[in-house]
Amino acid sequence: MPVGTQGTVKGIERSLLQATGAQMILANAYHLMLRPGVEVVRALGGLHRFCGWKGPILTDSGGFQIYSLTQMTQITEQGARFRSHVDGRLCELSPERAVQVQEALGSDVAMVLDHVVGLPAPPEAIREAAERTVRWAQRSKQVAQRSDQALFAIVQGGLDVSVRLECLEQLVELDFPGYAIGGLSVGETPEQMRQVLQALTPAMPSDKPRYLMGVGRPEDILDAIALGVDMFDCVLPTRNGRNGWAFTDQGVVRIRNQSYERDGRPLEEGCPCPACERSQGYLRHLFLSGEMLGPVLLSLHNIWYYERLMAQARLAIEKDRFEQFRLEKQELWRTQKNQESK
Repeated sequence: MPVGTQGTVKGIERSLLQATGAQMILANAYHLMLRPGVEVVRALGGLHRFCGWKGPILTDSGGFQIYSLTQMTQITEQGARFRSHVDGRLCELSPERAVQVQEALGSDVAMVLDHVVGLPAPPEAIREAAERTVRWAQRSKQVAQRSDQALFAIVQGGLDVSVRLECLEQLVELDFPGYAIGGLSVGETPEQMRQVLQALTPAMPSDKPRYLMGVGRPEDILDAIALGVDMFDCVLPTRNGRNGWAFTDQGVVRIRNQSYERDGRPLEEGCPCPACERSQGYLRHLFLSGEMLGPVLLSLHNIWYYERLMAQARLAIEKDRFEQFRLEKQELWRTQKNQESK
């Protein structure tokens, strides 16, 4: 899912986003609650009409944003009190309020409010956050009213596998339509993340979506798919694109580098995205000139790359050759990195 935090994937017009093959986007209830406000979105017809996206939308509740963005955050059993990163005003968000906000926005998938802690963290803090996440999930489900909105639970527990499994077991008993894995990509290594997924995904319901939040690198996505994960979101494709980094099978292209000044080749041969209709020399010129088209084109290319990777993964699964596909891709990326390091 491309990330459209504020109701927009930064700089990408809707028809161009649809052309990438994106089926679903992510917006953030925390950000939309603060600006423009839930009532504004509702008055303008709900989130789909507000942003013009006709496909499914998933809204994150804001647990990660409360952890990462807010000032003077206070977490209690009731919920979170914090200073808005937008204007400094005092705000409160409870599990019940998070559901109400997302129901008012009208997203197709909503997330429970969870308690996120950074890593590394003391074992007692990790366990406390996971246990509170379960209690908040129960409260969230009790107040959910929309039959046309799927409410997903979020498994917490840091890198402690036993805490993760306890959290998951209790959430599964509550019978949510889908389950997310949260609290990763917050300071752990890729290997540590894989260890958590290897232990956790076999215990997750096989007949319900499994969503790994905030991940990530192409290699991490393929590893997670191999372990049974279905859904992903990450700002990496668009954030890196805005900063002049393009993902390709031949390695990451840092388009500002002098070596691309007179390079007439596209970013990637055979890629149908608008960026690859231009030369790398032209794309470099856009970035060095401060033209807004440069970040837009590289963001588009990266979304195309990620969506194509996911489509290839789905096809490989259908043909019962996913593991071969994953290993081929991993070897290609590894070879390119080795060549770059010489």
